[in-house]
Amino acid sequence: MSAEFLQQLFGLDGRVAVVIGASGVLGGALAQGLSAAGAKIVVSGQNQERGDARVEEIRKAGGEAEFIAVNAVSKESLQQLLAQSLEKFGRVDMLINCAGVNSSAPYEEITDEDWQRVINTNLTGTHLACQVFAPHFAAQEEGGSVLNIGSVTSHLPLSRVFAYSASKAAVVNFTKNIAREYATQGVRFNVLCPGFFPAEQNRKILDAKRVENIMSQTPMARFGEPEELVGTAILLLSQKAGSYITGADFYVDGGFTAMRF
Repeated sequence: MSAEFLQQLFGLDGRVAVVIGASGVLGGALAQGLSAAGAKIVVSGQNQERGDARVEEIRKAGGEAEFIAVNAVSKESLQQLLAQSLEKFGRVDMLINCAGVNSSAPYEEITDEDWQRVINTNLTGTHLACQVFAPHFAAQEEGGSVLNIGSVTSHLPLSRVFAYSASKAAVVNFTKNIAREYATQGVRFNVLCPGFFPAEQNRKILDAKRVENIMSQTPMARFGEPEELVGTAILLLSQKAGSYITGADFYVDGGFTAMRF
């Protein structure tokens, strides 16, 4: 009885999730976690080789997945992503915007190109994907769920990630605004804000001294494992368990923000 109840609350059987950035560390863990919960996965990104490898991992675990290439900062490419996803699976119910980049340069050395690259990928890409997918979700009877990716730096200043922090703060604000717009149309928008999970975009700034400082401000005194994001993601994306959650920002950070607020 308990397994049946949990399946009703959190199960994603028959639903389709598009995960932009699924070839990365965090996006990949989320894609594999949603697959394990029963969803069919569109692995989406720019790197065909890494995307195909992620699809293979999901299939080996018994899941169903397809890779579709996308340029996350091109509205036309995102429109093609939606169309191709519908063609392959017949429906799309969930979207995760997990494409992200960083610049580790000191503030005085951030170039205009670096700044724009981070803002375009992390913020504009999220906006464009929502603009493409939200009307589709609103038009279907079952509605849909969108999960954007923020950061502990969405609310807290952190050295050497100026453009990244600005973009992630904007993602939280943007998500709350669009959640209000679609709240009566069956479409929910939330933000998952990870703490410190070593991944491609932050390895350059995680030198020994920085790691020591982070651990001293993290009550659990360790980095997060990518799989530890999956439970929160399933809650926020689930039509049953998360049905009354929209416009929220959830922190999975080992207590890091508890040290600051």
